[in-house]
Amino acid sequence: MTAATDIAGSVTSPLNRGRLRSSLAAGKPTVGTFVGAASAVAEVCAATGVDWVLLDLEHGAGGEEQVGPVVVATGAYGVPTVVRVESAERIRLGRVLDLGAAGVMLPRLDSAEEVAAALRHLRYPPEGDRGVATYNRACRFGLDPAALDRANTEVLAVVQIESARAVEQVEEIAALDGVDVLFVGPRDLTHDLGVPGDVQAPSYLEALDRVRGAARQFGKSCGLLVPNGAAAAEKRAQGWTFVGVGSDSTLLAAALTAELASAQTGAQS
Repeated sequence: MTAATDIAGSVTSPLNRGRLRSSLAAGKPTVGTFVGAASAVAEVCAATGVDWVLLDLEHGAGGEEQVGPVVVATGAYGVPTVVRVESAERIRLGRVLDLGAAGVMLPRLDSAEEVAAALRHLRYPPEGDRGVATYNRACRFGLDPAALDRANTEVLAVVQIESARAVEQVEEIAALDGVDVLFVGPRDLTHDLGVPGDVQAPSYLEALDRVRGAARQFGKSCGLLVPNGAAAAEKRAQGWTFVGVGSDSTLLAAALTAELASAQTGAQS
């Protein structure tokens, strides 16, 4: 066995090689968190034992230059990085995958037709139109050209359901080959349903049921973002398997707020 072969199969590699996708396909529940800051924060999140981190390029503070460092930082702990891209442009998806992302979250796609077009960008020809090259992290800089043959079955595709129109087409979206996770964005969806931020509104709860039902019907995973661990436990018990617990900034803000309140209460006693 050569050193290169040994490294390719080692858990020390930052590349996930489809393990997250396989776990979700097998129905394993996972819990992760969103990261919008930097690789150091992502590494801290990975060190806690999350199943995945999601680097947010749509709303996060950084850009594409963060993908490589975050993949390496979290991969050192055996934790895969999924990247929420700014848009479903072919070049954007190809670049984050070449940098070693285990998968991509696709925002603001409202129809099965739009999702199908985006999915083509995640796959190499003839199934898709992803650009082919081996001198990148995904192919271990030319040392693992066979990664090209595996990629179409390893890349995780997370499709956000965050509009009323997407909910209306969720069964058609779930039926598409290549869709792995249906992910509800609570804020976007509640706003689009006309009940901003109200996660107890009947229309929103009905939408959640429909998304979960579509995922179950077509053998896909379903996920959503929740504010804390208690909410994550509740959703996991309901069958949600790709659950994001807050983000680096919201978790930090909540923790510091609680500690400040504790400090002030102690000083007054």
